[in-house]
Amino acid sequence: MFQTDWMENRQPQRPKILTVLHQERSSPGRVGHLLIESGFALDIRRPPLGDPLPETLEDHAGAVVFGGPMSANDRDDFVRTETDWLAVPLAEDKPFLGICLGAQMLANHLGGRVGPHPQGLVEIGWYPLQATEAGSALMDWPSMVYHFHREGFELPQTATLLATGESYPNQAFRYGNNAWGVQFHAELTRAMMQRWVVRGSERFALCGAQHGRMHLEGRMIHDAVLKVWLHGFLATIFGVPAPSNKLSRLL
Repeated sequence: MFQTDWMENRQPQRPKILTVLHQERSSPGRVGHLLIESGFALDIRRPPLGDPLPETLEDHAGAVVFGGPMSANDRDDFVRTETDWLAVPLAEDKPFLGICLGAQMLANHLGGRVGPHPQGLVEIGWYPLQATEAGSALMDWPSMVYHFHREGFELPQTATLLATGESYPNQAFRYGNNAWGVQFHAELTRAMMQRWVVRGSERFALCGAQHGRMHLEGRMIHDAVLKVWLHGFLATIFGVPAPSNKLSRLL
């Protein structure tokens, strides 16, 4: 029996969102909170721990594939299987969101290459974001976003670039009607960011990375706008209404 959110067990009529995580203690963070608050249940699967992915999403309202410390180019069976599995939401035209690693897997699946910056730069901390014309027509975007990655992706053919950055030009894209990928992290709660800063501190020495203090200070400055954007972005993808004020205070 797969791990599912307790709300799925108590209210089985709720539409399910397939939620793909890549570590034992990974969390869907704000994305999970907002989806639950909006009436969805989370069907959590962890492929690296042996959870299979469904052959169809006919029993799901959509899917979210989150990030992880592995590369979309790794030869591990689960990475290749998960990347190939993305044919399911694409063929069924189900709402799909890939975040960081999830976006890179989607780009790989669609023929775009994934790899490090040619000058070895990373994005670990807060970095500027600029919406493209297509992105601006869709919604308002934050001017600063939070990153924790060493690789980026090429824009797949026929995909629409929604937002760009300085070091990594492809930051957000849409493919077809319902497939979306973002390189940055809007899902982090305060507790999640504190864990990442502690556990990932060895990466702060990489070229272009920011010190952990800047991660937490940047959150106080930029996170409120990023949170508002996430509410609207999820609504665009899944039809999720804005969360209640009570939930907003908790996140």
